[in-house]
Amino acid sequence: MKKIIFTQRVEIVESYGERRDCADQNIACFLEACGYIPVPVPNVLKDMDAFLKAIQPEGILLTGGNSLQKWGGNAAERDRTDYELIRLAIQNKIPLYGFCRGMQSILDYFGCELSQVQGHVAVRHEVWEQQADTRFLTNSFHNQACFRENLKVPLYAAACTEDGVVEWVRHESLPIEATMWHPEREVPFAETDLERVKKLFQ
Repeated sequence: MKKIIFTQRVEIVESYGERRDCADQNIACFLEACGYIPVPVPNVLKDMDAFLKAIQPEGILLTGGNSLQKWGGNAAERDRTDYELIRLAIQNKIPLYGFCRGMQSILDYFGCELSQVQGHVAVRHEVWEQQADTRFLTNSFHNQACFRENLKVPLYAAACTEDGVVEWVRHESLPIEATMWHPEREVPFAETDLERVKKLFQ
């Protein structure tokens, strides 16, 4: 079975003076449903390259949680982890998928401006997939996003909402893909999400 590494959010527990890495259990369940072995990534590694060489993952998943520091986030170690994983994914041509904050990290890495958006938290909204000319409903849990006019090559929009927010991006030549919706929060998991991830990590 293929190993897919996934990032974790940082929870600050002031009563214990601890910074904890954690993830929704559904993320591991989603990867297992795709047929993969899920492996969490600590946010405090000093040598991410050595970690990747030891684990030898067939794919990388950047998950949700924690805003980027430039948007008021308080988990600098999470920003560093995402940045290093994106860099190494490109360098080693490892398939990379990000959702929600993971997509924001990918957008930021490629210089795409994020903006504060309204009406995208804890809702379901319609998304238009341009190439297939189809519309479908997704969950939404984000305050920052990229508008279509601010998207830059080598990324391109695979789907947007009616207000112009990019909800799904792909890289024009590398196996990099991201969505603003959370595939692990669909009950049951959506077949389209399962197939999309399996195709990327095949």
